[in-house]
Amino acid sequence: MVDFQTIITVALFLLAIFYMARLVYKNLFTKKECGNNCKCSVDFSAIETGKIQKHL
Repeated sequence: MVDFQTIITVALFLLAIFYMARLVYKNLFTKKECGNNCKCSVDFSAIETGKIQKHL
């Protein structure tokens, strides 16, 4: 007979596998560009095109 601890351990393991697979899928198959007002929390308004600033 399978005890309660084994069931909980297997369930947590399967949830962890599902979570990791979802992270990998999102990393590999999501859009990599930020040009369509995607609200990705990156503010590019302060970047001037054509100029490179060096900070020391």
